[in-house]
Amino acid sequence: MTTALEQIEQASIKLKANIYFDGKVVSHTLTTADGRRKTVGIIYPGTYKFNTDAPERMDILSGDCRVRQSSDKVWKPYAAGTTFHVPAKSAFEIAVDSGLTEYLCTFEE
Repeated sequence: MTTALEQIEQASIKLKANIYFDGKVVSHTLTTADGRRKTVGIIYPGTYKFNTDAPERMDILSGDCRVRQSSDKVWKPYAAGTTFHVPAKSAFEIAVDSGLTEYLCTFEE
């Protein structure tokens, strides 16, 4: 699935950053006018594991990465403009091999 996200209208943003893995993954939380919670962030090179509570939609805004869901044995590539979904109460690994990857995570509660 592809996406062409550039801007989100009418949203409030928490100014305190969410910082993970010694600053290698940094995001900000925002809430849209219709109440949807999202995070927008950047990932530096490395491999990181995240656990999920709610289902998540991950839109890759720039750069590229590889993702391995907890139920998968193989890594799948994702480039700018693509999307992947993560089920609730699961985990995924995300790897950035070079450069930076920017993403938008939408919590699909």
